[in-house]
Amino acid sequence: MCGITGILVFNEVGRFNLTNLEKATMALAHRGPDNHGTYVNHLVGLGHRRLSIIDTSENANQPFEIMDGRYIITFNGEIFNYQTLRKELLSKGIQFKSDSDTEVLLHLYAQEGIGCLEKLNGFFAFAIYDTREKSLFIARDRLGIKPLLFYQDEFKFLFASEMSAMMALGIDKAINHEALNYYLQLNYTPAPLTMIEGVKKLEPGHYIFIQNGKVDIQRYYNIPADEENTFTDYNVAKNQLQVLLEKSVARRMIADVPLGCFLSGGIDSSVITAVASGQTQSLKTFSIGFESNKFFDETHYAELVAKKFKTDHTTIKLTNDEITSHLADIVDHIDEPFADSSAIPVYLLSKKTREHVTVALSGDGADEIFSGYNKHAAWWKIENNTKFKALIALAQPFAKLMPKSRSGKISNAARQVVRFAEAMKLSPANRYWFLASFTSQSKVDDLLTKPFLNNEQRISWMNSMNNYKDMNDFLRLDSEFVLPNDMLKKVDLMSMANSLEVRVPFLDHELVDFVFSLPESMKINSSIRKRILQDAYRDILPSELYNRPKKGFEIPLLDWLKSSLKNELTTHLFDRDLIESQGLFSWDEVMALQKQLFSRNPEDSHARVWGLYVFQKWFTKYLE
Repeated sequence: MCGITGILVFNEVGRFNLTNLEKATMALAHRGPDNHGTYVNHLVGLGHRRLSIIDTSENANQPFEIMDGRYIITFNGEIFNYQTLRKELLSKGIQFKSDSDTEVLLHLYAQEGIGCLEKLNGFFAFAIYDTREKSLFIARDRLGIKPLLFYQDEFKFLFASEMSAMMALGIDKAINHEALNYYLQLNYTPAPLTMIEGVKKLEPGHYIFIQNGKVDIQRYYNIPADEENTFTDYNVAKNQLQVLLEKSVARRMIADVPLGCFLSGGIDSSVITAVASGQTQSLKTFSIGFESNKFFDETHYAELVAKKFKTDHTTIKLTNDEITSHLADIVDHIDEPFADSSAIPVYLLSKKTREHVTVALSGDGADEIFSGYNKHAAWWKIENNTKFKALIALAQPFAKLMPKSRSGKISNAARQVVRFAEAMKLSPANRYWFLASFTSQSKVDDLLTKPFLNNEQRISWMNSMNNYKDMNDFLRLDSEFVLPNDMLKKVDLMSMANSLEVRVPFLDHELVDFVFSLPESMKINSSIRKRILQDAYRDILPSELYNRPKKGFEIPLLDWLKSSLKNELTTHLFDRDLIESQGLFSWDEVMALQKQLFSRNPEDSHARVWGLYVFQKWFTKYLE
């Protein structure tokens, strides 16, 4: 796990940017504190920051060269099947000078070119330069677990793991107003957009090949759409799920440094903990809770799981003062506006976990591929349950009159009733966007001084839902849209801010391919979500986990914004001179949002306020 950056020069003008390579590499220091290195020749510069996981010796430092310097790589990630691939290469007479997966990957590319991607099991973003062919090959893993940004013009091609390094390479810093429009709706910016004009995200399952000034971007992986649903026997499918997950976890237990497991107390992380505990004598587990807000604290369930599987467990209880004291560090590591507020506990959990281990397994991805969210249950019932639709329609007038927020059981139920009632009226494509958004397009238009009126990108993102057939279509879009742009970005940003590698067994592509070969009936029905996952481990996990509501990794953000973070908002957001000097947002609309936040009916205003606050902090740091 590391940070990478680089430059490919198209002409003499582009060579000026090579002088920024060291600065860009240093901007990624938090991603790799163990070593840094650069490679530069007349046409290319590659930078690397290393977090040593496999072969921690200096023999595996990067940029890494083979074949007398013909091929050079800078690589972020892990190739979990590298030992098998290494044996294949040894049988062909390849000699190795390290025990690293980096060297295996580079030799595999030298042997098979772009076709090497089909053989890789892992998560990665890497760049390989061929000095003989003068070509640059860049690839991102199938599900988008590791990030990769790029920029191109007539003079050069730039890339990096994070925006801070892109800025250090010398790009123009202009707001992308299309990205701002979508960010204000979603609280994140979906690929290929970024908040900086001209900088793009390489999308999951894509590669870039550059030669003779031609930049070719291609997709090499799609989540399969199995129309025939291969598995029809539920028990056979459950057994196969267990086999694949055992293999996935085993692959991700390989490390030359201490390894542990995030344990929230939910089904997903508990399953990973159960499987991992069977593969090591002493598994360290870590959970986080909120001392002052029991509604959001799930550490009790985590402790039940830890006791069941005899793990070495650490419970972290956060106070409002502790959260406030770390807020500056958290926001400082958000190098592109990103306002999923659950990034706060992920950062603090990663920080505490890194004191004990260098690698942590997590349960991320299960909700998206198995159907674990409230929106999945509501969607299924809208499509299949007329009684549910009638009940929602009946309850909506009463729910509208009630206070709505995520901070309490009744207020959250009222919020969901109103939200699902609105969703029922929409087509599949528009319903998906509605459920993915915190804010409507009309509210964003009111907030912006210059609304962005072109929604072609949104239409393109939602295009697959125009042919909606069943829940697998919804889950596939979740896995391609929300998962890499929100969930995985959050974990990457916050874990790497603390030099912690997080591995996600549920996103082994062999397991993902299998899950999408299952019919929707194995994942969801009127009474259960993630059906096959829950049933496969029902006899193993504590029974208490099956008799509790799902809250996800949520936090008491509303309470914080109205109390311990109130001064921060006054200084960095609710400041008329600041807002009007930017020329981006309507002061009247910002004031209306402030009024709603402190009212008895805040709804989702806290998410919108947090999004604006994060944007303002980012804007002040990078653009002012």
